[in-house]
Amino acid sequence: MSKVRAIHFATMVCASLASVSVSAQSTSSQDHSAHQEMVSPQSQGDKSKISLEAVDLHAGHRMTEVAADPHAGHNMTQGDSAPPSQMDHGEMQMQGGSAPPDARDPHAYSNGLQVGKGDYAVPGVPHLMLADEHTFASFRAERLERKFDSKGDDSTSYDMQGWFGTTYDRFVIKAEGDVAKSKVEESRTELLWSHAIATHWDTQLGVRLDTGEGPNRQWMAFGIQGLSPYWFEVDATAYLGDGGRTAVRLEASYELLITQRLVLEPKIEMQAFGKSDPERGIGSGLSEASAGLRLRYEFSRQFAPYIGVERAGTFGETADYVRAEGGRTKKTRVVAGLRFWF
Repeated sequence: MSKVRAIHFATMVCASLASVSVSAQSTSSQDHSAHQEMVSPQSQGDKSKISLEAVDLHAGHRMTEVAADPHAGHNMTQGDSAPPSQMDHGEMQMQGGSAPPDARDPHAYSNGLQVGKGDYAVPGVPHLMLADEHTFASFRAERLERKFDSKGDDSTSYDMQGWFGTTYDRFVIKAEGDVAKSKVEESRTELLWSHAIATHWDTQLGVRLDTGEGPNRQWMAFGIQGLSPYWFEVDATAYLGDGGRTAVRLEASYELLITQRLVLEPKIEMQAFGKSDPERGIGSGLSEASAGLRLRYEFSRQFAPYIGVERAGTFGETADYVRAEGGRTKKTRVVAGLRFWF
């Protein structure tokens, strides 16, 4: 009996060992192909160094198969397909249209003010006007002076100019003359239309009327007025009268600033005629000329008294007419006057 038990016990031990062996083999049979075993270095003398064989990084990963291209091997030519220009753009979103909801109001910059609307709208103004579109007016008395002569032949002279209009087109009135012993000896008045042709330059077209001693004379006038290089003020005009009469008048001046208020101004004037006019005591050629030097003090740019000296004379046939009447052909006079404008 004891022998039978020993045999039975041995049988159970063998079965247990066999079961353990099968389990170990099953565990070792798992897929370790993703890992490569470490190998020893080629040189057995240096056992501290080890190297890694090339490792397949994707070994053991699940690789999803890529679907085959159904068009592989096909000829992808245009064939009968429609050209790009025939594409239907009806559903495409094009630029333009209404502004986005969060766009800023363009009137917000003006605080709500709009042209022709609101409390600040000017009645009768259909649109905004730039500075050169407005009309202006100005009057300037270039000379309003008393001339003192050593022979007692004193007189009062004036040289004035006014205009009304825009920057480019103006209506101009010029007046110049001499008054002696409460009598107008000589007077020249011009009515002109002035048009700007360049920076600082205007062309002028109009009429001129001469009054004083002798019969009145009328002229057609055309000239140019402006500021030449080096800041010379120039006024040159040609005249055409009835009976074939012609005349030319030239005036030039320069302002030399001694200080910001003290200004020295030299000035020359001359006048020539193409035909004699004995009734007015005028001969052909250079008729008269003058050169003056005036020193003014500008209390403001609009108001300036001045003093100066002037040398004037007549020439040619005009001088002959003056001598025939007992007058002097050359005069040197001291002047004092006022220059103003507004």
